[in-house]
Amino acid sequence: MGSSLTQPLEPAPSASPAPLAEPEAPTSPEQTPVVNNCWSCRVLSGSGLIGAGGYVYWVARKPLKLGYPPNPGTVMQMVIGISIACWGIVILSDPRGKAFRAG
Repeated sequence: MGSSLTQPLEPAPSASPAPLAEPEAPTSPEQTPVVNNCWSCRVLSGSGLIGAGGYVYWVARKPLKLGYPPNPGTVMQMVIGISIACWGIVILSDPRGKAFRAG
């Protein structure tokens, strides 16, 4: 059982590397982004981050509501949850004004 090789493997043809391109004149410092900043992308990712941040904060807050004293880990988890939610707000608000509406 199993597979057997009936023909020997052929060695890969030796290919010489492509010559390096000549250096071009520098372009403007503003390059096109790899990911488009369309409005629907911002709404989806921003609201997802706000939801994730809210969940992280809510999970950290649950023991406090039960009467347990806060410890540094719980406080750090709450700070991280608020930070994730704020990141989502920044994505939604588009402070640099570079987003565009697709379609």
